[in-house]
Amino acid sequence: MHRAPLAAMLLALSLALMPGPAQAQAPSPASAPASRTTYKIVTASERGTYIQIGRDLGRFVAPAAQIDLQALPSAGSAENVERLRYEPQVKFALVQSDVYQAFLDVAAGGNADAGAMIRPLRVIMPLYNEEIYFIARADAPFDFVHEIKGARINVGPLRSGTAMSATTLYRQMFGAAIPDATTSFLSNEEALVKLTGDKSIDVVVVVAGQPAKLLADMKPEARQLIKLLKFDANHATGKAALGSYFQATVRASSYPNLLSADVPAVAVKAFLVTYDFKVASTARQLGEFALALCQNFAQLQAQGHPKWREVDLRLPPLGRGWSYYAATERALRRCTAGQASTAAKAPSAQTCTQQERILGLCK
Repeated sequence: MHRAPLAAMLLALSLALMPGPAQAQAPSPASAPASRTTYKIVTASERGTYIQIGRDLGRFVAPAAQIDLQALPSAGSAENVERLRYEPQVKFALVQSDVYQAFLDVAAGGNADAGAMIRPLRVIMPLYNEEIYFIARADAPFDFVHEIKGARINVGPLRSGTAMSATTLYRQMFGAAIPDATTSFLSNEEALVKLTGDKSIDVVVVVAGQPAKLLADMKPEARQLIKLLKFDANHATGKAALGSYFQATVRASSYPNLLSADVPAVAVKAFLVTYDFKVASTARQLGEFALALCQNFAQLQAQGHPKWREVDLRLPPLGRGWSYYAATERALRRCTAGQASTAAKAPSAQTCTQQERILGLCK
């Protein structure tokens, strides 16, 4: 490739990775109504899906519970666990399932710090699957995730959920940790520039619910520089990973500038988490927040991030060591039960025949 075209494409990629115009923020405490309580939710990168989910909760849910909810960026899930546990006013966190489980496992192994952080935390609800992207250069000699053993891999910043997912997934697939000599912990943006620039990195792992702003904002020229690796669920290494992770599809429609076809992928579950608050007023307000979430769920799905369309308000059984927060669990179960009861009493559209629908006779 000639130097000038390469430089132009690198510039296009770097421009695609630059932060865009500032997004609307939640109202500051000074502008919030005096009757509202200010709470915070810790999310992840400014260009990721978590912070958009947090802002949606602040916009469509929190006001109905008299809460001014501020979405804060962070390094990711591992940092979020610590900040939820110890940082004032942080009442919510978005945490990946494998990170939550890793804290539980380390605590069970005798680590007192891990136990102190994770045992008082409680789940509000599971959210959606987050896709795990393995990004390589367009001319890389591999096309599948199971071919990256021995490659130089950027797993994301320390204390991030991406780093936990990338290293855990690799270990489950290949039976060993990524060697320290071939592991880097740069941000997604820094790593992608190195991947395509000095080529000191072979694979960049990104964890984000689609459409992820980082990839969606890329210019069409990026397709000449990078590609997404496919996850083969039928390969022995793929099967080994599906005990903790889930099959997924990265849709071309999510990234039309980057993909011409859907890509089989793997995903991790995201959870909305809180602390086991014992103060009655706090528990009551978090219960009101959960009720507002249920009552405004249709608006979240219609106007929020597309990932809300994958969320189910029904609360499934949790894994061993996991617990729901009692106040929010009661509110969500009561609300969803009421909705189900109302739906059961409503006339079913399926009782209308095709002819009745055509004639406009369905009530």
